[in-house]
Amino acid sequence: MNKHHDLTGTDQQITLRGPAELADALPYMMGFHPTDSIVLVALHGSSGRFGGRLRLGIPPSPGEWGPVAAQLADCLIQGCRRRGAGPDGVVAFLCREPAEGESGQQVMERLRPLAQRLRTACGSLDVPVYEALCISDGRLWSYCCPDARCCPPDGTPLALPGTSVMAAAAAYAGIRVRGSLRDMEQRYAAPAAPEAQDQVHAFDAAGAAITSRILDVRGRQEVAEETVTLARRLLERMADTPRGDDDSGADAADDRLVSADEAAAVILGLQDRETRDRAAQWMEGAEAAPALRVWRVLSRRCVPPYTEHAAAPLTLAGWVSWSLGDEPGARVALGLALQADPEYVFARLLHQACNEGLDPEAVRHCLRQARDAPPQVPPATSEDARTRARRRRPKLLRASTAKPEGSGSRARRGRPTPGRPGNGTTAARARGRAVRRAAQRGTRSGR
Repeated sequence: MNKHHDLTGTDQQITLRGPAELADALPYMMGFHPTDSIVLVALHGSSGRFGGRLRLGIPPSPGEWGPVAAQLADCLIQGCRRRGAGPDGVVAFLCREPAEGESGQQVMERLRPLAQRLRTACGSLDVPVYEALCISDGRLWSYCCPDARCCPPDGTPLALPGTSVMAAAAAYAGIRVRGSLRDMEQRYAAPAAPEAQDQVHAFDAAGAAITSRILDVRGRQEVAEETVTLARRLLERMADTPRGDDDSGADAADDRLVSADEAAAVILGLQDRETRDRAAQWMEGAEAAPALRVWRVLSRRCVPPYTEHAAAPLTLAGWVSWSLGDEPGARVALGLALQADPEYVFARLLHQACNEGLDPEAVRHCLRQARDAPPQVPPATSEDARTRARRRRPKLLRASTAKPEGSGSRARRGRPTPGRPGNGTTAARARGRAVRRAAQRGTRSGR
C-alpha cells in the first residue's frame, strides 16, 4: 500500500507514502502518542481514506492475544458496516517501549504473533490488513513488507517531531498532539500513601454510614439528593476557582479543593445509576468544564481497595469530554473506566459510540429531556407501603402467588459480602461491594 489519504478537518488532502509516514501520522489521528497499545485504523476506497479507529492496551498475557484480536477486528469492521460501507482494508499498529535491557527489535519479534493474529482476525471478516507496524524505541518495523531495502531488519528511524508533511498540515489545521497516552492516563491515577490511606479511611466511614440507608426506599432517595447537592457544591467550587487545563499544577490544585470525606460521599452516591445519570446532565455550557474537573478529582480518589468505584466518575469524565468535542480525552477516560469495571454498561456504550464517530448530541438530547421533565411523584416510603399492604393483603394473597421483589437471589445479591473485622482490606472491599450492589438494585444491566 503506497498511498493513504486523510482529511484533517480542512479541504486539504494529505498523501502519506510508506510505513514511515504512516507511523508519523498515528499521533495526529489519535490526538496523543499511544503507548503500550494496539491501534487499528480502517481504510476506505481505492485511495485508502482513513476511517474509524480503535485503541486497546496490549494484553500482558500472550494467551489473550487471539480473543482480543478477534474482538477488536469485529468491533472495528462491523461498526464501519453498521454506519455504511465497510472498510476495504486495515492498518494495524503495535506500540510498546522496550523494557530495561531490551531492544526495540526484540519488542518487535515478541509482538510478531500478536500482529499475525490481528491479520488473521481481519482476514476472517474478508478485510485484509494492508500494513502492520511495530513502533518501539524511536524506530518502526513492518510485519508485511519483506523488502529489506525499504524495511531493514534493524528498523527505520521515526521522523523528528514536527518535520513531516503530516506535522505541517496538522499545525495548519490547528490539530495538536497532547503528549503520550501514559501522560493522559496519569491525570486519573490515584495518589500514593499517605494521601491514599486518608481516603481509604474516609471511604470506610462513608460506606458504613451509607450502606444501611440505601437499602431503604426513603434512605436511597435521601442519599441521592445529598449526593447531587454535594456534587453541585463541588462543581461551583471549581467554577469559582478557574484554572488552565494545560497547567501542570492544575490537577493538584483541584485536589486541594475537595476533602477526602466529600470525595468518598459523592463517589459512593454515584454508584446509583439514577444519581449518576442526573450528574451526567452537567455536560454543556458553563457547567461542563468545572464538572469535568470534579470527575477527574473523584477518579483520582478511587484508591485501592475502592478502585472499582472509579468506573462511575471516569465514565462521567469521558462523557463530558466527548460532549465538549474532546474525543481523544473521552477515549482515554472511558478506556480507564472499562479497566476499572469491564461490565460497566454506560462506559461500554459511550466508548463504542465515540469510537464509531457518532454525534454526542443524541445522548445530550436524552439527558436534556430527563432534566427538563416534570418531577415524578416520589414512590411511597416503606411505612406507607406496609400500611397499604395490610389493607390490601386479602386481595393480594388471592390475586398472586409471586415472590416479593426483595426475595430470592436478588435479595441475596444485595447483602454485604462477609469479611473478617480484623482484615481492613477485606472489610473495605466488602463494604464497597455492598454499597455498589445495593445502589444498583441487584442488577448490573442498568449501570
